[in-house]
Amino acid sequence: MSASGPRRRAIIAAIPVAAGLAACTSPRPPQPAPLDFFTEHQAAVVEAATARIAPGPEDDPAEAGHPGAREADVTGYIDTMLGALDDQNIFAGGPWSNRHTSGPDMMARFTPLDPVARIAWRKRIIAWQDQYTKGIRDLDQLAGGDFTQASHQKQDKILAKRSVGTFTSLLFEHTIEGLYASPEYGGNKNMVGWKEIGFPGDAQPRGYSAAEVERSDGHDPVDNTGIVADVLKLLGAL
Repeated sequence: MSASGPRRRAIIAAIPVAAGLAACTSPRPPQPAPLDFFTEHQAAVVEAATARIAPGPEDDPAEAGHPGAREADVTGYIDTMLGALDDQNIFAGGPWSNRHTSGPDMMARFTPLDPVARIAWRKRIIAWQDQYTKGIRDLDQLAGGDFTQASHQKQDKILAKRSVGTFTSLLFEHTIEGLYASPEYGGNKNMVGWKEIGFPGDAQPRGYSAAEVERSDGHDPVDNTGIVADVLKLLGAL
């Protein structure tokens, strides 16, 4: 039997209310993290480039089970560093976090810079900002307009070109930092870099014994193949 009269009007009136409740209770799609320095396109280029330097499962099927730059959010690390001109998020406090002990997380706060150090870091970060702005533009031009749309093979060849060698060198350095630095600095998301190499992280105040420091943690997971070999060759020639 179809609804009619007051009952029908009540059902119609309830539709927007039900829709609103459904919107409130439905899980929201993940939102991209706000950027401190990069534009969205610049961040996409840096993510694509760092993923060729340290590929993960999305970038190379052979890396299944091995996180790379994307998984560690290396782009977030670089963006945070380039945006640290005024908030002075340069040195995490320490001497330890609460990863392996109870108590306060001393790494959660950042140490204020003295005036001289702040001037020095500001100069360094501004230089990096200029290098990234120009370097990203160069990668796009070499790719014919948009580096992110180039094939992986073409991206590798572009990054190995001598004309962008200085930028690739900087990108390589920051990629390694973003993979293995303390998570407080914005990279090494969920400690995937540390887990990959079997490093449990800071263990203060207990620290590590001499035997633990000297003992090998196994085979180096980074092989000198592909873009890594090309970059290492390029760095040696600079």
